[in-house]
Amino acid sequence: MKRFTELYHELDASNRTTSKLAALKRYFSSVDAADGAWAVFFLTGNRLKRAVRLKDFRLWAAEACGYPEWMVEECYDHVGDLAETLALLLASRDGKTQPVVEIPLHVFVERHLLPLKEMESASQRERLLELWSMMDSPSCFVFNKLITGGFRVGVSKTLVTRALAELAGVEPAVMAHRLMGTFQPSASAYRGLFDAEARGDQRAQPYPFCLAYPFEDSTALDESLGRVSDWQIEWKWDGIRAQLIRRDGEVILWSRGEEMVSEQFPEVVEAAAHWPEDVVLDGELLVWDYKANQVASFSELQRRLGRKKIGPKLRKDVPVVFMAYDCLELHEQDLREQPTSERRKALDAYCNQISDTVLKCSPLVEVSSWEEAIEARKESRERRVEGLMLKQVDSVYGAGRKKGQWWKWKVDPYTVDAVMVYAQQGHGRRAGLYTDYTFSIWKDGALVPFAKAYSGLSDAEIRQVDRWIRSHTRDKHGPVRIVAPELVFEIAFEGISESKRHKSGIAVRFPRISRWRRDKPAKEADSLETILGLLEHFQKI
Repeated sequence: MKRFTELYHELDASNRTTSKLAALKRYFSSVDAADGAWAVFFLTGNRLKRAVRLKDFRLWAAEACGYPEWMVEECYDHVGDLAETLALLLASRDGKTQPVVEIPLHVFVERHLLPLKEMESASQRERLLELWSMMDSPSCFVFNKLITGGFRVGVSKTLVTRALAELAGVEPAVMAHRLMGTFQPSASAYRGLFDAEARGDQRAQPYPFCLAYPFEDSTALDESLGRVSDWQIEWKWDGIRAQLIRRDGEVILWSRGEEMVSEQFPEVVEAAAHWPEDVVLDGELLVWDYKANQVASFSELQRRLGRKKIGPKLRKDVPVVFMAYDCLELHEQDLREQPTSERRKALDAYCNQISDTVLKCSPLVEVSSWEEAIEARKESRERRVEGLMLKQVDSVYGAGRKKGQWWKWKVDPYTVDAVMVYAQQGHGRRAGLYTDYTFSIWKDGALVPFAKAYSGLSDAEIRQVDRWIRSHTRDKHGPVRIVAPELVFEIAFEGISESKRHKSGIAVRFPRISRWRRDKPAKEADSLETILGLLEHFQKI
């Protein structure tokens, strides 16, 4: 645990990619395989389910350091990060700390952390008090992060993959392939990352996804992209990106987020099991409106997500399709190094064999000029898509993003002007600054909350807003500050739907701050009627 804690703080303290890469390589080259497995698990974004209620966690931490609960809450409000707050308080236990005991990471997780979930409250309390007494402040901080489910560190999965790849002597794409799916933290799994001869059966593993860069400069398409004939143009679907893998008759669906989602889309799996040939397809899982013969809204798709079992009623009410737009493997042959145009021919040929309505082949957008492409993009909202995809006809299917080969040219988002009403401190590098905001719109002369957002402001603007929040706080509810309803921001979002869970009666998708409307007073912010007009338009599409 001590070595993992040192790695965590080393990664958190540096902004340099080279320094982080070196730290990761030092750790993985010297750590025990069982510890390395859990480190890979956590550093690649996996988390354990929270085992202890946060209310109990705070209460017992207060007990451990001898402070009243109200003081813990005040400190939390000041620090803004629960794990850091409790670590700082526990570090102040004068004369109450036993000598620090070094526990290997895998022992700590498997023998102390995982069993907490099955314990009664009294046993959890006893175990936590014992563990805290054995830790110094840095280890206590990382432990608190792990147990509260808030473990984050300033390192990407891509960088972890690169470090492991360099140690294994393979390309990053190869290591990414080995890490796809939910990594099982065991010593044998960790060793398998470095031993090409003992990697086990990977027939169910997906390929690393090829990603696109946002394309925003449409003023001079000829200058930035060249001839339109050099590009394969498709619709950008608004669903769940996924790979459909059919190998040896078994079918598995992997999301881009490296989750197996087969159980949430059983009809796709059942249909693909009867297809004539094994294949790996890249595409989009969509809810299909058969009456209108087009994709349904993303809010309908959300009814499927997170469920372990899809019943007959949901299958009927929310029918799904797999919209394929690339063929990565056919006849056990990896096609990723072939040009996009050749992979498209293979996809068309395969889809033409399948009569099942669950499989659809994403249609190409046929244009003869960039002017026609611009006009086609204007149809996106009517088609319930996000815009256009631009793919170089001679580009290969790479791992991750490679600028210039694939572009996503999205339509402009919806925007409304809203008033900030609540603020909460951020986490990690944003701890200590108010960066998480709740925004309201007008309804019958009163402000009602309609969206939360925490991205879109520059660092300088965040500091300005933070100072303003501290001097314009009207009340507090735990870590949340109620502020004077004066600041107006333009909020951008991709979609809108009705919602019984929100006071405003609507929910928006991917809300973020577009700009700070310093020129606009709160009374001129948008009303619910304005947004309901957007909703009515969205529903007609």
